[in-house]
Amino acid sequence: MKEALLSLKDIRKTFDSRVILDDISFDVFENDCIVLAGANGAGKTVLMTILSGLETEFSGTVKKNADTKIGLVFQSADAQILGDTVFDDCAFGLLNCGFSKAQIKQMVEQTLQSVELFEKKDLPARSLSGGEKRKLAVASILVLHCDLIIFDEPFANLDYKGVCQTVQLILQLKAEGKTLIIITHETEKILAASNRFLVLANGKIIFDDTPQNAFSKLDFEKAGLRNPLQGTPAFEDLLWK
Repeated sequence: MKEALLSLKDIRKTFDSRVILDDISFDVFENDCIVLAGANGAGKTVLMTILSGLETEFSGTVKKNADTKIGLVFQSADAQILGDTVFDDCAFGLLNCGFSKAQIKQMVEQTLQSVELFEKKDLPARSLSGGEKRKLAVASILVLHCDLIIFDEPFANLDYKGVCQTVQLILQLKAEGKTLIIITHETEKILAASNRFLVLANGKIIFDDTPQNAFSKLDFEKAGLRNPLQGTPAFEDLLWK
């Protein structure tokens, strides 16, 4: 049996006596592409902070493979921009890692080329489009060699072009063997790319299976989700390109 990159066991989180997450247990394995969905208030954001290590006050255990580096792409791409130019922003995380200027230059330029932002490396980071800012946020994670990337509502506030750019970026990362967790309520945009579909409702995981099985086993309405196949001809079309 292969070892999990990340393992959650009996996670429970309360706030002012209100249960936010209750008995959350699941493993994340190498090369997983997980879509984690839930209605507003289901607990997705809190779970995201626990997965990424930002939240430490909860009961239960989170075990991470010692070699696993986790990167988080925020819902607001602007909130993740820390450098003035595209190059500076991508390089920010490397500045205190002991690399020489020449090494940083090489690493950043290679990473920006991989997300098709090299030609814009000298532009102000905040001048990029929404989809390009999402690419830059991913680049700032890739340059640190993160193995597991968590996307928090990656399609929020993007126009059609930005959504398509983000979907293509996720597909590229999947093809490169990255492990991905995509937290979204917009399942119609990316579900066909995933191998696992987790649904959170009222603080509990109510579904953890292949996305194909969801359409026979999951009550979308009860989970507070729109059935993404409504108005879509086939499962394979649940991918915005």
